[in-house]
Amino acid sequence: MWKRSVFAAALVASPLHAQAGPADAVAAFHAALAAGDSAAAVRWLDPDVVIFESGGAELSAAEYAGHHLPGDMAFAVAVTRTVEDQQVHEAGDVAWVATRSRTTGTYRDRAVDVRGTETMILRRTATGWRIVHVHWSSRRATP
Repeated sequence: MWKRSVFAAALVASPLHAQAGPADAVAAFHAALAAGDSAAAVRWLDPDVVIFESGGAELSAAEYAGHHLPGDMAFAVAVTRTVEDQQVHEAGDVAWVATRSRTTGTYRDRAVDVRGTETMILRRTATGWRIVHVHWSSRRATP
């Protein structure tokens, strides 16, 4: 896990991420959120990305950047997200990464302890993998 985090952090800092695999792209997107780097986060998104969360939808990278991205970054900066399980599947120029995680910490003076599921669908482009769909779901962690 440590090596992937270091690789993802390096990718966030570099606009040249064509060598990254789908899981590396997802990790770099999350690293950008946790670093509070909106420009790096948006670079991993396809312009026409569709993001589903809590029954809502954002239908482009621009819409996400203008609405939920700032809040998602503030949350990611304040808490610790630990990947518990991740499955990666590729079929030609399409890949999907299914991740189960646990997020803990304090956000806005409230304790956070949630389990999350995330599905990201990515498309290989001339400049590397781009996230074309995100589906996030979470619930309180139970002992």
